[in-house]
Amino acid sequence: MQMVRGISAALNGSGRYKYKRPESAVDFLVVGGGVVGLAIAQRLSQRFPTCSTYLVERHSRPGEEISSRNSEVIHSGLYYPADSLKTRLCLRGRDMLYERCQNHHIAHRKTGKLVVARADQRSYIENLHKKSLTLQWPPHSPSQSRGMLVLPTELLSGEQARALEPNLSNDIVAALWCPETGIIDSHGLMESLEKDIIDSENGELVYSTRVARIDPYKRTAIAAGTPDIDAAEDGWVVQTVTGNGQEGDSMLARTLINASGLSSALVLNTILSESKRIPMYYARGSYASYNGPGISQVSHLIYPCPETGENAHAFHSLGTHLTLDLHGKVRFGPDIEWVSPPLTSDGEMDADFWMKHLVPDESRLGEMHQAVTSYLPGVILGGMKPDYVGMRPKLVPPQGGFQDFIFRTDHSGRPRNAGDRQGTMISLLGIESPGLTSSLAIAEYVVEDILKAENDK
Repeated sequence: MQMVRGISAALNGSGRYKYKRPESAVDFLVVGGGVVGLAIAQRLSQRFPTCSTYLVERHSRPGEEISSRNSEVIHSGLYYPADSLKTRLCLRGRDMLYERCQNHHIAHRKTGKLVVARADQRSYIENLHKKSLTLQWPPHSPSQSRGMLVLPTELLSGEQARALEPNLSNDIVAALWCPETGIIDSHGLMESLEKDIIDSENGELVYSTRVARIDPYKRTAIAAGTPDIDAAEDGWVVQTVTGNGQEGDSMLARTLINASGLSSALVLNTILSESKRIPMYYARGSYASYNGPGISQVSHLIYPCPETGENAHAFHSLGTHLTLDLHGKVRFGPDIEWVSPPLTSDGEMDADFWMKHLVPDESRLGEMHQAVTSYLPGVILGGMKPDYVGMRPKLVPPQGGFQDFIFRTDHSGRPRNAGDRQGTMISLLGIESPGLTSSLAIAEYVVEDILKAENDK
């Protein structure tokens, strides 16, 4: 069993940033400018146009971490437990993405996907097919869809699969055809969300700015006569640092949304006692571009069956699959490689240690080639080249089993009155695949379900 260390670090672990009274206030503060953070900020700015919505992102542009280092696949909603948030939000998000792509002229293509199986894997795809026929439409789906299957699939024989993709191995005896799978220009999607926020009445994007400290609002620390802060309200004091600055700015966030992806536990742990901190684990995924034989005229995404041994329901990886980009370029990946933070003598862990693992190299190509040739035997190692590397935020280590998306709600203090959404902090944890596909549905869930429930308390 592979032993992997997690990180339970928190912001401001050294205590460098002292509490600083807020100099301004914002109704909604979204931390993290990946596709999920952008989708939430966009929905908030449109749902509550008279309220201020700020998004802060530590990089100079959006989507520099998970959102730009993935397969850019619009997933169909096939793999995860039927009652999970991953299935619900993937199904809803898939349809929302296709609709947004059409309405905003975002490049995409519904390619369809083949999940291919050897003889010993046939039962796996048969069970996926049975499940797909029983899935229910998720909440907020249009009423006119209710008479149709939410996830149509078709079982194919090996011969039928090879009629679609002739290069498939003769060992492939069956395949599951998933017509709802597609690919998307993730950067085009993020640009469209950015534009909506910028064009909104009270939305603002703040880049090159990191969150350095978070505290429950201390009302007694507010000086009398401060014109823009009501000393009776709840919220979170958030200190941010822009660029290479040494001093932080402080603001009161009436509602705080932690959508910081790989740093989400780091941000949340800031408000938790050390014994209750949540560890984050990191799984590296490498991608390889391919130019060579064995993939002639490929036109669909091709996925092997996920691992069917002791990790059958862990879903840590869906296998090293073939994807296409919008220009027809073939790439394989991601594989999965767990990485651990280095041990330090001073007890301080570098929460960004994973950034040093984002440089692609040839070390993974041999294993990736071996995995790919199990279903595409004509692919040659010499045609594979390192392309890019992504990192997945994991809430459980290897052999940890299936982990759903988590949406955690915390409050800044005093008892709250009905209709008062102030003082809420929502943390999104473990938002990995299918996070891109689910992004618009995640925003809908946060704004229309979680925040509404908070208002109704």
